[in-house]
Amino acid sequence: MVSEPVIEVQGLRTAFGKHVVHDDLSLEVRRGEILTIVGGSGTGKTVLLRQILGLSRPAAGRIRVFGQSVLHGPAKSRYALRQRWGVLFQSGALFSALSVFDNVAVPLRELRTLPEALIRDVVLTRLSMVGLGAADANKAPSDLSGGMIKRVALARALALDPDLLFLDEPTAGLDPTRSDEFVQLIRRLHAQLGFTVVMVTHDLDTLFALSDRVAVLAEKKVIVCASVPEVLRFEHPFIHTFFLGERGRRAMEGTEFEGVV
Repeated sequence: MVSEPVIEVQGLRTAFGKHVVHDDLSLEVRRGEILTIVGGSGTGKTVLLRQILGLSRPAAGRIRVFGQSVLHGPAKSRYALRQRWGVLFQSGALFSALSVFDNVAVPLRELRTLPEALIRDVVLTRLSMVGLGAADANKAPSDLSGGMIKRVALARALALDPDLLFLDEPTAGLDPTRSDEFVQLIRRLHAQLGFTVVMVTHDLDTLFALSDRVAVLAEKKVIVCASVPEVLRFEHPFIHTFFLGERGRRAMEGTEFEGVV
């Protein structure tokens, strides 16, 4: 049984002057899945993510999240919609002047409805969920390792208990051990909390470990959106280069996808 879509992108067109990035692009993201978006340089992966988040507008097309337009409608409704998702940016994007505690507390304090005692409990709970303790709460971002920055940023993304989580290159900049640990953390939290994930990544190890489906951007649209085995069998030059080259085959070693093609 196919889950209902939580994100619907239809007929999207993105252009910067005469340069067309997306043309008649359509995509659906199903409730509870981890969907990974991949594509070559210039295919507009991050642009697409920003448009789904309502941070930039396409030239044409429709984007609906949880059945609601992210581009149109009352500002109050669109603000409420944004409370239903969290975003983990590639760099972590922590506020350097704020402590770990205050970084995670930002989305909670923006609601202006929660008492500080409850905010404290939620922050410490979220830090615990990502493997950090109360002793880490008073640290400055400058005192954190790359792996800890990712964990704090993930705790902040989960602060409002979102239904939808966006991950932009979640393991970028991490060494293989820290990358594997972070992937396991995302997998555990996804299973525990049941949120839907939309992820952009170039890292094939991360993709193979987490993805339920993969959407491939090429030729200004999504050329295939399917399970990893189905994508691997799809005939297209980018897929052969990205997935089936030496790097891709090395990443598949020891996974369930080894020998699929």
